[in-house]
This record gives sequence, C-alpha cells and structure tokens, in this order.
Amino acid sequence: MSSKRKKAPVKKGGKRGKRKDESDMDSDLSERSDTENTTQPDEVLIAGHGDAIDDLSQLPEELLKTMIKPAGQLIIFGQVHWDNVGKREIKPTPKMYPNLYYPNLFTDLKVRYAISGCVAAHNVIVTEEGKCMTFGRNTFGQLGLDDTNTRYAPTLVPVLEDKNVIGAACGRNHTLILTDTGTVYACGDNRSGQCGVGNLQPKILVPTRINYRGPPIIKVGCGAEFSVILDIKGGLHTFGLPEYGQLGHNTDGKFFKTSTKLCFNFESSPKRVVLYIEKSKDGHVSPVDVSEIVDFSCGQNHTVAIDSKKRAFSWGFGGFGRLGHAEPKDEMVPRLIKYFDIQGKGVRSVHCGSTYSLALSDYGVLFMFGQTKRTGEANMYPKPIQDLTGWNIQHIAPGFTSIMVNADDAVIAWGASPTYGELGFGDMQKSSTVPKEVNKLSGLKVICLTMGYSHTLMVVNNETPEAQEKLKTLQTFTP
Repeated sequence: MSSKRKKAPVKKGGKRGKRKDESDMDSDLSERSDTENTTQPDEVLIAGHGDAIDDLSQLPEELLKTMIKPAGQLIIFGQVHWDNVGKREIKPTPKMYPNLYYPNLFTDLKVRYAISGCVAAHNVIVTEEGKCMTFGRNTFGQLGLDDTNTRYAPTLVPVLEDKNVIGAACGRNHTLILTDTGTVYACGDNRSGQCGVGNLQPKILVPTRINYRGPPIIKVGCGAEFSVILDIKGGLHTFGLPEYGQLGHNTDGKFFKTSTKLCFNFESSPKRVVLYIEKSKDGHVSPVDVSEIVDFSCGQNHTVAIDSKKRAFSWGFGGFGRLGHAEPKDEMVPRLIKYFDIQGKGVRSVHCGSTYSLALSDYGVLFMFGQTKRTGEANMYPKPIQDLTGWNIQHIAPGFTSIMVNADDAVIAWGASPTYGELGFGDMQKSSTVPKEVNKLSGLKVICLTMGYSHTLMVVNNETPEAQEKLKTLQTFTP
C-alpha cells in the first residue's frame, strides 16, 4: 500500500505541469505551479535589516578599479519582444517587435555594464554614472519598478537612484543588484526564496536589501530559481530552490507535507557553503580544503566555482554531464572537477549556460562540458573547443543554447537552431553549429558581453574614430 501511495504524487504533478507547459510555454521557461507552497513561514528578520544603523563603507579602491569598466555604446540583437521569449504560443499584442537578426545600436546612454542571464528575458544596464536601469519582461516585478508591466526601453530604477551599482545578475524571474558598498538588493519572483530577503513573499516589486550580515559582497549570480553571492573573503553563500542540490548544502530540500504532497525547504536567506569534496574512482569521498573562492558562475540549475588554487568545483543538476564529472549524477555539495586538477590545467574563469558549462584554462583554451543543443551528443567531461585554438579570448557569454565569445578584435558566435537572431549573423544564416565570426562586429573593442534566453547585449568602445565609423554602419533599434 505504501509504495502505491508514494507513487501517486509523481503522476499527479506530472500531468498538471504538462498541461500548463503546453498551453503556455516551453518547459524550460515554465513558471512552476508550486503556488501551494507559498504559505508564509513565521520567520523573523535579523534586527537592523536594512536600517540606517548599518555602517556601509565602500569596497576597497583597488578592487573597485578592477570591477568598474569604461563606458561605451550598447548594442542589442536577438528576440526583443520580451513577452514572447521562450514561449511556444505567441500572443499577439498591439505592438510587436520583430527579431533583430543584425546587431543594432540601442539607446544613446553611455553604458558601463549590460547584464542578462541564460534563462532570463529581462536585462539590467548600468550607466557611466553607476545608475541602474532595467528593461524586459516583468511578470514578477523583476525590473524593480514597483509594477509588473513589460518595459522595452531602459528605465531608471528609482529605489537605487542614489546608489553606485557595480554588478547585477538575472535569474529566470528575479534580479540581484550589487552596489559599491558590497550590499545586495533583490527583486522579482521570490516563491522559492531566491531573493534572499528572509521570507517567501511571492513577488518583490522594488529592490529590497537581502537578509545578509557578513563580509561585503563582491559578486552576485543567479540560476533559474536560486542565487549565489560571493563575499570579499572568498565565502560563497547560496539561497533559493534546493531541488537538485544546486545550493551546495548537501540536501535537495525535499519533504512530504502530506502523504502525497512533496514540498521543498526553500532557503530564504543566504547560507554559506561550507563543504567541498572530491570523489575517487571507487566512490570514496574526501573533503577538500578550500580557503577562498575567487569566481563562480550559475547555470539554470547548477553552479561552477573556482578557488584561489585555480581548481574548479561544480554542483547541482548533473544531466548531460554539465558538471564535468563524467557522470550525469546530481551533486549536493561542491565536487572537485578532476579533469582540471592536473598541472597546467588550472581554470582562469567559468561561464555556465542553461545545460552546459564553459571553462577557460590558464593557457587560454576554452573547454565545454554538457550539451548546448537540444538533441545529439553531450560532453560528459570537459573537451576543448578546437575551433578557438590560438584565439586570445577576453569575454565569454553563454546563452540558453547559443554562445558568444569575444577574442582578439573579433566576435565569434555559435548555436544550434532554433535561434532568434541572438548570434547576429543576419537573416540569411540564422544559426551555426560551429564557431563563426560575426562580420558586422569585427574590429570593435568589446567592453562587456552578455546573453539572455534568446538575445545578446554588448557594450563596445566608441571613443576612437574607427569605432565611430564602424558603429555608423549599424542600424538603430528604438522601441
């Protein structure tokens, strides 16, 4: 009898989820029907949360110098009708924006950063003065503008008007914003606690300070429904949905509320990742001493991080080998990627897409593991991308199924069909399975590069006369 009872929820959940997806969206961008779990927990916020008592001093000068980039011209291409991103059925609206198959100039603002996420349909841009502006889909208030109306043009976020913003991250329906005092603000969907404000209020419409008291934060990252922040001392803190172990707290947070109803223990405040492990071939687990984490990247449901010894650790959802451990198992705690643990294979930076990860080694070789396209072969362990051998790679932007790389003075992109113009090749060839140069952008100096679910944003230097001439050849997108 008990076995029968246990099976029931699986069947039920599957059916309900399916019906919702078919009618509305691709399963990858589906808004989960977990509305049953949104009961408010009786949680008390830490005293002094967001109060004026907090002494907010700026991050160290040297650090800010490395983080603050010069400003330039914003370029956009791909799918810009935000409400249709990732949806199967396109709802006609009075004004439809076609996909931009060629790079387009966007806004006259001088932009320092442009940020989106591999499963995001919204964007954050930071102007030269450090002001935070947002645009894109806004179903959960992820733009932080105190409403849920989609914006097509960058709009200033009033709550952060007097703050100097130095970083941001976009999840599927939530946003984290980092200021120069190492403080993090969050807004958007909070049904899984991914805004880290200490409760499960379903929508947070204005940027709210997260429930965190610790060393100042220097980097923020978002997965689909979870978030990761890195403090100045090298500690990683995670919060949000624990479903696949992507929080790295050695649990997937599942429990049965009733005999048939499965719920999750959402982490609604940042919690530090304390254990890092390595597994030997026979499955023996031993802890790894990690003094500090220096960089990390979040995919849809997984995370890869690098420590100060250039070792890479990955955890979360393991499907398609995106964790690089040569097996598709979910990892509940950060596990050392053995492949990079050899002399000369140290990792310089990591970049995670939806179902894959990219790692740039010390020698400038780009490795890919996981699967970029929807079908076909998956890389179960890191493999170098041969076509990029010899290029000096500066920026890497992983999208949902597409990848953009800036190497030397060229922009290289690839991604299997279906694409929406996010590769910038034009309307004749929309997709490419092998890395290919984006001719329209060659010779431009890229300052910042990011991809969303099906669009690309980049900031390029427009100081030199050559750059200005080149930019004049591009069209302008004015929503």
